[in-house]
Amino acid sequence: MPHTCSIERAVDEVLARLPAHIHLGMPLGLGKPNRFANALYARIKELPERQLTIYTALSLGRPALGDGLQKRFLEPFVERVYGDYLELDYLADLRADRLPANIRVEQFFMQPGNLLSSHTAQQNYVSSNYSHAARDINAKGLNLVAQLVAEDASRPGLLSLSCNPDITLDLLPLLAARRALGESILMLGQVHGQMPYMPGDAELECEQFDLLIDEPEQTRLFSTPNMPVSVQDHFIGLHASTLIRDGGTLQIGIGSMGDALSAALLARQADNQGYQALLDEMDLLPWRELIDKEGGTQAFATGLYGCSEMLVNGLLVLAEAGVIRRRVYADLALQVQANAGLLDEAARVDGVCIHGGFFVGPQSFYDRLNELPLASRQPYSMSAISFINELYGQESLKRLQRRDARFVNTVFSVTLLGAAASDQLEDGRVVSGVGGQYNFVVQGHELQGARSLLILRSWREAAGAVTSNILWDYGHCTIPRHLRDIVVTEYGIADLRGKTDAEVIEAMINISDSRFQHSLIAEAQQAGKLPRNFQLDPRYADNTPQVLQAIAQRHPKLFPEYPLGCDFSSEERDLLRALNWLKSKFKLTELVDLGKAALDAPPADHFPAHLQRMELGQPNGLREELYQRLLLAALQATRPA
Repeated sequence: MPHTCSIERAVDEVLARLPAHIHLGMPLGLGKPNRFANALYARIKELPERQLTIYTALSLGRPALGDGLQKRFLEPFVERVYGDYLELDYLADLRADRLPANIRVEQFFMQPGNLLSSHTAQQNYVSSNYSHAARDINAKGLNLVAQLVAEDASRPGLLSLSCNPDITLDLLPLLAARRALGESILMLGQVHGQMPYMPGDAELECEQFDLLIDEPEQTRLFSTPNMPVSVQDHFIGLHASTLIRDGGTLQIGIGSMGDALSAALLARQADNQGYQALLDEMDLLPWRELIDKEGGTQAFATGLYGCSEMLVNGLLVLAEAGVIRRRVYADLALQVQANAGLLDEAARVDGVCIHGGFFVGPQSFYDRLNELPLASRQPYSMSAISFINELYGQESLKRLQRRDARFVNTVFSVTLLGAAASDQLEDGRVVSGVGGQYNFVVQGHELQGARSLLILRSWREAAGAVTSNILWDYGHCTIPRHLRDIVVTEYGIADLRGKTDAEVIEAMINISDSRFQHSLIAEAQQAGKLPRNFQLDPRYADNTPQVLQAIAQRHPKLFPEYPLGCDFSSEERDLLRALNWLKSKFKLTELVDLGKAALDAPPADHFPAHLQRMELGQPNGLREELYQRLLLAALQATRPA
């Protein structure tokens, strides 16, 4: 039986039973036992003769408040949404480059964009595929695993790894082999009172833990509020939705573009007539042959199976709506029968419709899982990341389960030759990490009938500067061009598989924004990769936001700003739209630009509730008067039609 003890006693046990150098592994994201981690961190800081190395990924922290208008917006929202969420003490020191000399933090994935300025975090980033993390951490001498778990009174003697069986399940046999050779390795668990209990692969016997904290954690789970989905994102999702084949397999990632794809699939199922009418107006003729061959636009008669390293909110919503409902089976013979349509109803009930490795999402996501009867959670199987992200190991079974797979992943730039970047900037600073993106792209090539879809916004705007995300070249790539397959932007679909370089370049130019097409053509011609007499097909010469906006205004029901739910109040939704507009249009350090914006401000009585929310109803001094005027101008500019 595991030793049950307090947090401080657990720290004592760890210090007494492990060598001077403690190698602590904690799950990616949500599953970290923050209170224990903080207690161990605090103790080691005071013991210079001891060392602590933390191996993890996605150390979650509240968003930085910033200053000015951003702080006025975020402060009350963060307090409301995150409440008593217990922050990781090492994360604050990591951000500020003040980790003690005897403590080191190595991560293979970072909270996107949050540690770009931390020299310590950047220097100690480990670039590994998600599916290789267990191997790499074990090789470094991991001797302590600490994790949040869930319990359920109807499952005595068992604990669930809940949100994070991903790496832990892969570590267990590796650690057992080292223990058999005499190494001291401890596994610690702490129950979290709000953590959904996920049955199946995620369940472990209590005896597998050496230490269990005797008091369940009750502070709030970290959540990721649903962010707005722009018109640009919706068109990306709509185009991608036409390539999802009924009866197939779906993987999607987190973020507004993934939410846009979920929204499009929901519309395809629930309002197919409206969905078809919108597609007709979008003019999909250039890609109709590809859509007919690889995807579809009708409602789902068979449904999809979800196989995604992250069980995102969108996948759960799609399952609740009946889009994801195709079940797969752990037994090879049963899966053969299922693929042939020969399983009877009784056998079908035991299948799984989603395999996920980890989850983190909005509070409503956790609530919905907790509200489900335990038997109703069984179709959502949390499992080892090696099972989901790789084909080797049970390969015959996986190939049968993952028929007609569509792996949909977000990138921030793609070159005209088809290489993509999603994790790192040109200067080497890591934005997030490779994660499992490479794994899924490779599966898109190795599975029969599968396709890899890389989705991106064709352009971006910041501080008044509009730039293309489709480039001639970029100083880093996450996905090399020899793995190019399908790229989707708001303007259409580029099928790059098996194409010549000139054909790939043309396909990419066809889905780029028209403001950049001529310069992209010139760069390709200068490099000798495009004929000097190349002419852009006129049908792609009007790729503009204005054209898309006009279409969206004629189909407002299919362009919801928050298709998967919202944590913002009505005023906050308006304010967020306004603040994003200011950030995109102006250099907020340039007083001349700000003054021009302020001149266009409407009277304060046009938006009294919004000003009250930002504590700008009665501005005090010149700075607050400028804030008020800027905010009013932005609210006016972004007011819904």
